[in-house]
Amino acid sequence: MFRKIEIWILYLVVLLGIPVTIGFGVLVREEIKGKSQFGSISKTALFLAEIPSNLQKASLIKEKKHFKVRDRFPLLNGFNGTPNSIESYLLLSRYDGDLEEGIVELVDLMSFNVLHTWNPDIDKFNKFIEKDEKFKFMKRDRGDSRYLLRHPMLLKDGSLVFHHDSPFRKIDSCSNLLFQNTLDKSHHSIEKDVDRNIWVPSYIYPQTLPEKIVGRDHILEGGYKEDGILKLSSSGKILFRRSLSQIFVDNNLKNYLYGYGHLHLKDPLHLNDIQPVDFDGDYWKKGDLFLSLRNQSMILLYRPSTNKIVWKLQGPFFNQHDVDILDDHRISIFNNRMQKLSNNKLSVDGNNEVIIYNFKTGQYSSYLQNSLIENQVKTRNQGLSEILPNGDLFLEEQNYGRTLYFNSDGTLRWTHLNRSKNKKVYHVGWSRILYTKEDISNVKNFLNNKSKCDD
Repeated sequence: MFRKIEIWILYLVVLLGIPVTIGFGVLVREEIKGKSQFGSISKTALFLAEIPSNLQKASLIKEKKHFKVRDRFPLLNGFNGTPNSIESYLLLSRYDGDLEEGIVELVDLMSFNVLHTWNPDIDKFNKFIEKDEKFKFMKRDRGDSRYLLRHPMLLKDGSLVFHHDSPFRKIDSCSNLLFQNTLDKSHHSIEKDVDRNIWVPSYIYPQTLPEKIVGRDHILEGGYKEDGILKLSSSGKILFRRSLSQIFVDNNLKNYLYGYGHLHLKDPLHLNDIQPVDFDGDYWKKGDLFLSLRNQSMILLYRPSTNKIVWKLQGPFFNQHDVDILDDHRISIFNNRMQKLSNNKLSVDGNNEVIIYNFKTGQYSSYLQNSLIENQVKTRNQGLSEILPNGDLFLEEQNYGRTLYFNSDGTLRWTHLNRSKNKKVYHVGWSRILYTKEDISNVKNFLNNKSKCDD
């Protein structure tokens, strides 16, 4: 059987292990801080230290990588209902469970026919990214099988832009890469202003706030998420970049960042939408930005020209996404109504809601509320809505792979469920409805001039 070990040998091993453990910790810390002088030794130490964490993450990714969701509507498949009677299109961003990749389809909403499909080689794009800390684990976490083409936008030149906690990317009609901006990771919404410049939320890393307050840990390893506001030209040039946390500091609003007693929040703001203001009005100026902050359940009006937060709103909504400007005195807000339960699970309080806030009266109203209740619209997070000029409502329920379109009287005109041929349902990724004159002109220009792609 087993031989007895002399107690002095055990003590000696423990004693020798103490300096070895300390030394190993020093090597890991120096490598993380990027100040190591030990070359491959410290790199190896960091690699060994990260094995348990990476195994756990890899296991999670393997389990969830295909964006499969609960099948709440077993009788639905693809488009169901009546096509639109006026010219309009859908940039349908979805995870294709058969291909095991994210794709975007251009759909004619007057027929539900797919006119074009983009399916870029994300793994190939990732190989071009400089290997720095901000894109750590990009290959592992955001490869082809773990990527949604988030909030795609068709530009005037016929190109498509998108992202997914990744570089901001632009591809042509054949899904070839035109550029990817690697200054920051971009996420959530993509919106265009009147000058056709593009606004996107980003993650700034390394953080610009004082290290003694927020640290310098990577955001994928529990570090502080410093949201940024990015403005890009259609060619990918950065025209404006500012830390949202620093904006709060500059506007004497530190309490929203640090005012939580002994609890240090790593993601106090969670910027999920930037909506540019394209005209002067009684309540805003051209060039202002409406910002949606999920983790504060807050809507801001920010003026980049003066770096001032000129207005903020916390009302009968929480964990919201997607703020839109309806006219010269009203905005709409997609109210997720998501709550975190005592068991740490996320749950929607009843149903999602589309809230309208009226600046003239200071009053709130709920848009087509009974229709959302009747159709059980309840995405916990993500999701978006858009009220069209004629009063119709477009809505995406990302967590359940469903897209819905309501007539202005509240009747459901059509719905789309992202069910693949394997019968399972998968996420959608902030699809975009195209209905304005500019949108339709861009679509026609694209269809008339798109390249013939090799098979």
